[in-house]
Amino acid sequence: MTDKNQASIRPRRLLLSALLATIAGGSQASTFEGDDFKVDVFYENHTVRRGADYTGHTPGLAKFRNTLQVEADKNLNNDWAFHGVFRGSWDGAYQMNSSEYGKNAGGAITLENTGGPSLPGGLPLSNAGTSINLPNVPHGGGLNNAIGTALGLPGTNAFGFNLANNPNEGLQVLGQRWHATNGGVAFGVPVRPCDYDQRGCRDFGGYGNEKLSELASPEFNNRLDFLREMYVKKTFALADGKDLFVKLGRQQVVWGRTDLFRVLDVINPVDYSRNNIYDELQDIRIPMFIAQAEYRMGASDWMQDRNLQVVWNVDQFRANKLGQCGSTNVMLDAGCFFRGMANLWDNGGTVANFAAGGTVATDFGAHQIGIRDVHLPNWSLANTQIGVKYEGITMNGLSFSLNALNYRSQLPSLHAFNTSPALVNPFTGAVGGTAASLIAFDVHYPRLTMVGGSMDFQVPMAGAAVRMEAAYTKGEEFANSSRTELFSKNDVLRTVVGIDRPTFIPFINKNRTTLISAQLFWQHIFDHELKDGPLGKVGMVDWKDSYIGTLLIKGFMMGDRVSPTLILAKDFRAKAAVASPQVEWSVSNDLKIVIGANYKFANGNSHYSFDDCRSCNPYPPFTQYGGGQALGQSYGLAGLEPLGRFRAGPIGTAFKENDIFFTLRYKF
Repeated sequence: MTDKNQASIRPRRLLLSALLATIAGGSQASTFEGDDFKVDVFYENHTVRRGADYTGHTPGLAKFRNTLQVEADKNLNNDWAFHGVFRGSWDGAYQMNSSEYGKNAGGAITLENTGGPSLPGGLPLSNAGTSINLPNVPHGGGLNNAIGTALGLPGTNAFGFNLANNPNEGLQVLGQRWHATNGGVAFGVPVRPCDYDQRGCRDFGGYGNEKLSELASPEFNNRLDFLREMYVKKTFALADGKDLFVKLGRQQVVWGRTDLFRVLDVINPVDYSRNNIYDELQDIRIPMFIAQAEYRMGASDWMQDRNLQVVWNVDQFRANKLGQCGSTNVMLDAGCFFRGMANLWDNGGTVANFAAGGTVATDFGAHQIGIRDVHLPNWSLANTQIGVKYEGITMNGLSFSLNALNYRSQLPSLHAFNTSPALVNPFTGAVGGTAASLIAFDVHYPRLTMVGGSMDFQVPMAGAAVRMEAAYTKGEEFANSSRTELFSKNDVLRTVVGIDRPTFIPFINKNRTTLISAQLFWQHIFDHELKDGPLGKVGMVDWKDSYIGTLLIKGFMMGDRVSPTLILAKDFRAKAAVASPQVEWSVSNDLKIVIGANYKFANGNSHYSFDDCRSCNPYPPFTQYGGGQALGQSYGLAGLEPLGRFRAGPIGTAFKENDIFFTLRYKF
């Protein structure tokens, strides 16, 4: 084991040792005193069949996940209590549908070459007088390599791409599941598990370098994710009726009052690779080793209750798990972009429609374009995360909280750089000086500060409950093609308002209310930069203001044993929506079955197109697009890759992932 690995597990070992010592209560006996363990065991099967993607291909079986979960509680010595949740799963889709998600996934690809019949400078695409029309070329067949070799052009393979290091096999075209290249950039992305294909594999913060066994059984890894929860807790009585509540160990800390949207609820990262945004947050939060203390002050002259909570996340940093390219769920399709870019840096490759004004597929060698390094924060006291929350209930029943958190962004930020040696321009033969690395990045996770609050209250006249959250975050980083470094720091305000109302709907149940719950999320980016370039918009791809609404209608029938539910969500700026009808049947107290679907809608995808930096000029003269182009200026030549995913959002990028599903849950 390397020193780096030892350093990464040391804080977990220390906290685990302290936890076990607390459980033992200082006793020399190997068994616990007090009550016996209370243990519940659950089994769940979740099966999903996925419809046709953008290419018309039907993936078929996209989930056959079998989960065993054990929940255990025990009273310990000295009024301590232990709680544990242990979960393991196996998803058979990786073996049963290996041509889509396993060791046989992907294949040979072709990439768009819209320049087709001609090359820059009027050079004809001809060989021995025979006209050649190449609207598409195979991976490894772009300018500087196979095309240049066939035509004998000057500067042939000037960038040194070696197809042997990145062969045309086990690949998909970037973004093919949700859009066509349509004149934009694209490249091949490896999609097989990393023990079958190492190309582009990186640790992006807990994902990106997983083997087949880790994709199929994600809880069993070196971060001990099978320990969903394992903590001890105790309430210490203080003077004047006050208490100090302490919870130590692996846990989830929930600050939010709303569903789906993470405004305040950002202490634990989230595993979106499990089921995109469609699982409950309690099932997809990634537990962390946390020390939590809560000073319970009780009532005052004008408050029914008051609490002050301190949360110290002592675990090593974890990012949101967005999904490894080739797995069944890849949030925003981001994992495919990351893996494809890492592969380009390591091995070189072909980029569609890059040269000659964005029309000719171009081959690049290693260390010229892509993602070079991922800077994951090492464990140290300075890299731990700490938060404070004050909450109370007023005499008139208003429940509120004031929150502050200093933490690491759980989403990556890409910082452009240029450090490569000079290369020869294949068109002119000129030396590119220090401008050889064209669009290359390191990945960072910046430090953030968040302040905010929440409240919920009843509106008796309307028969409804209102939930509200707001958070102001300082120092977030966003892609920005108007900056030389291709990112900017901006402050962000996020708010969400939810309204819950039980309502009689006679055709569902005339004797029982139906729950109607609506939410509206708003995100505002301060100092947003967006301007017109000669060819299109330049600056920040994220919308200055984003709005997402959700609606839940949940009925209860047959003595509450059957519950039909409709969930709707709409991203107003992305012009994308999802509808998820489902029926839950409690066959018995121990057996529950859910049958449902989720179907996405999108009003086209051309409005996601944005400056893709083919016409950026961060490092002249090599990246200069036109005469007189200033340093750092972009002309705004646009495509759906790589930035369009941030406009499409999680619904728009998955609008061709229409699923039907079956879930069986049994309590032993």
